[in-house]
Amino acid sequence: MMLEYFAAPSWLPSLVLAVLITQRAMDLMISKRNTKRLIESGGHEVGAAHYPFVMALHASWIVALVIWVLSVPPYMNMTFVLIYAALLGLRTWVISSLGPFWTTRIITIPNIPLVRRGPYKFLKHPNYIVVSMEIAVVPLMLDAWELALIFSLLNAVMLRVRIRIENKALAARP
Repeated sequence: MMLEYFAAPSWLPSLVLAVLITQRAMDLMISKRNTKRLIESGGHEVGAAHYPFVMALHASWIVALVIWVLSVPPYMNMTFVLIYAALLGLRTWVISSLGPFWTTRIITIPNIPLVRRGPYKFLKHPNYIVVSMEIAVVPLMLDAWELALIFSLLNAVMLRVRIRIENKALAARP
């Protein structure tokens, strides 16, 4: 059966979390660099008031995953491991498609056309889809369906606010 969990060696869930934490740290470095450049190019941040909640949600998710991995026997599901690997590829596609415009903040520069390449040809917010899937898939990979449910719901609430702010900010762009 595809959704069977196996007793994983204790180092394997830790390796998955190390990959996740490294990837998120790299994302934050890219975002910080791009945000600085965008602001220097005349961009301005929109919706800064909700950004600490975004960061708190993601940090809490990672902390909850670490606590889970350290406190329960290591069981994993290969189907979700493969889905997560695919999501890492999609995440790379999203970030590379936006290039210097990708950031974890909502930064807009008036009169700069919106990016319409890569996944942005097909979807308005592919990054949020990938992140939402990661928030569910990583805990499911580790047999932590409770964390998948709780953080998916919290993320949905946060995205409802964030996407509304972002859509309003981007509506004026060509």
